[in-house]
Amino acid sequence: MLTRLYRLQGTEQDWAGALADAARVLRSGGLVAFPTETVYGLGANALDPQAVRRIFTAKGRPQDNPLIVHVAGAEQVPGLVRHIPPVAERLMAAFWPGPLTLVLPRLAVVPLEVTAGLETVAVRFPSHPVAQALLRTAGVPVAAPSANRSGRPSPTRAEHVMEDMEGRVEVVLDGGPCGVGLESTVVDCTSSRLRLLRPGGVTPQDLERVAGPVEVDPGVLKVRRAEDLGPVASPGMKYRHYAPRGEATLFEGDKAALPAALREAAEEAAKRGLTVAVVASDETLAAYRGPGYPISLGSRRDLPAMASSLFDALHRCDQVGAGRVLLEGVEPEGVGLAIANRLRRAAGGRVVRL
Repeated sequence: MLTRLYRLQGTEQDWAGALADAARVLRSGGLVAFPTETVYGLGANALDPQAVRRIFTAKGRPQDNPLIVHVAGAEQVPGLVRHIPPVAERLMAAFWPGPLTLVLPRLAVVPLEVTAGLETVAVRFPSHPVAQALLRTAGVPVAAPSANRSGRPSPTRAEHVMEDMEGRVEVVLDGGPCGVGLESTVVDCTSSRLRLLRPGGVTPQDLERVAGPVEVDPGVLKVRRAEDLGPVASPGMKYRHYAPRGEATLFEGDKAALPAALREAAEEAAKRGLTVAVVASDETLAAYRGPGYPISLGSRRDLPAMASSLFDALHRCDQVGAGRVLLEGVEPEGVGLAIANRLRRAAGGRVVRL
């Protein structure tokens, strides 16, 4: 399959041809990769079961991992769900369009292929102008996980998409780098108390200011084996995700001890002939004196910037051929909860406490 890559510049009017082609592909059962404010998505018509199955094939994604349905506005949600609780309406008003996904009871029009057999569906209204224009032009809700092979770091640039998806999708829309850089926050709105299933740019504190107490699912910071879990209500909960090709280890705890611990691990890996990448904050890299490629996440004082750079940093580990990847952890507070969630999954649960 020949993948058509469109580099979108200027205004939506300048994108008309590319959007028309992408919308035709979606309506005819094809796949389109497109930018959102979080990461690039791999989209198919959410109401077409055969098209949705193509997403799983292209990604190599397990069939029991649900997808998120992207809509062109909150007014489309009643056509997909049985009921919108008042708390969900408040969250839509506060955070849509934006990086927040709501889990709601599905209508039968939503195929079980989208929901991994569950009676709930995850929906969101993205804020990225290209995503919004595509959804309006296509005229159909779009099921879209991240546009990468399953388990790999999510793409925040079109070149990341092409590395994994060229020849697997019909169209890639290049809208530049993604701003948030981590997948959307996912909240289950189907019970009496909100439950955070996946952290993202909308933090638990943000949610609580609008909707009251939020329960954080234990799986957010605990990496569990696939065989220990049944179907899950949200993507990003069940499997090792976001991983570079090299073996990754996460170092958490005492920042003063971190440079020496990283150096020791890097020297041990270098003795075994492995290329080492050290993915860490500017503060840690300034004190690091070991071997390997230093890859900056930015300053610890700017967690949103660290979140935005994380997946690009993991892709760079692969670009330098790192067989061993050493990761600096962050405290799981605010946006740090989302970063810590991604880092622990990237490391597959290999965590060193300092």
